[in-house]
Amino acid sequence: MEIAHVHFYVENAKAWRNWFVDYLGFTAVASEISSSHTHTETVQSGAICFLLSSPLLPTSPVAQFLHQHPPGVADIAFTVPNLETAIAQAVAHGATILEPIQQYPGYKCSKIAAWGSMTHTLIEKDQTRPLQQETRPIFTAIDHIVLNVAIGDLERAVVWYSNILDMQPQQVFKIKTERSALYSQVMVSPNGSVQLPINEPASSNSQIQEFLDVNRGPGIQHIALRTSNLVSAIAKLRSRGLSLLSVPQTYYTQLKKRPEFPLSSLELEAIAQQEILVDWQANTHNALLLQIFTQPIFEQPTFFFEFIERRFQAQGFGEGNFRALFEAIESEQIKRGTLS
Repeated sequence: MEIAHVHFYVENAKAWRNWFVDYLGFTAVASEISSSHTHTETVQSGAICFLLSSPLLPTSPVAQFLHQHPPGVADIAFTVPNLETAIAQAVAHGATILEPIQQYPGYKCSKIAAWGSMTHTLIEKDQTRPLQQETRPIFTAIDHIVLNVAIGDLERAVVWYSNILDMQPQQVFKIKTERSALYSQVMVSPNGSVQLPINEPASSNSQIQEFLDVNRGPGIQHIALRTSNLVSAIAKLRSRGLSLLSVPQTYYTQLKKRPEFPLSSLELEAIAQQEILVDWQANTHNALLLQIFTQPIFEQPTFFFEFIERRFQAQGFGEGNFRALFEAIESEQIKRGTLS
């Protein structure tokens, strides 16, 4: 299983196409998905493909979505080796089929209801046709997608993704500060290509709860885009005016005190200048996880992007970075007045 594309529902698809091109270096590609009631743009970077749809008429499903939720991710599409088998498994475990299997030139697809208002399109391609590649894109692939669910729903969501899409639980996180807390369970597809951390709030003032309140239900909190050189990428994005979460310089002072600190002074200086988070595990042969996060990209404090570099095949998610992100978002909550 692979991620085929992610479909955002927004108020102005052309404006957001330009945002992805201007700020993240994506390429706009021709789209033939628009209809009488919905306008759709497509952007890509490496293997990443995003669809951006906005309503032309009140009858558009996008209009209905935006009446219930802020702009955000409405559908995640996965390629599967056998669509009939995948749909039969989904039905056997109680999934709701929103669109039956339909055949198109080169592929067939079906859509199922997922968590909250989100859907999953399942696609079987007749043959793999590579995306048109731009020259040296900044971002090459989707590393992971994070789903936020209501308190008490984490276990049910884990079972749902296990039964319906054969995803298996991996890392578990319990992050707690003096102010708030969350629980998280990472789900991974059998081939390892799809990683889906699922978060639930563990306190009433958790940032996850704030997301659920503002989003008016569960949904995708962020998508991580992978790059081969995060320091260089972030320098470019900052020069384009992209707003990123700030990291206090004291973070890097504490970082140097951890066992088996793997960075040279020059590397640390470059990473600290771009305010990038760093994590590693002892005895992992220099495997490093570098991460940074944008401010929420829409008007409401819901969806944001993560940018990630995995050096020397670094696997999983570093708990140190997870906690640092949690604390950085707490700082933003305090500024918004939603966390005291």
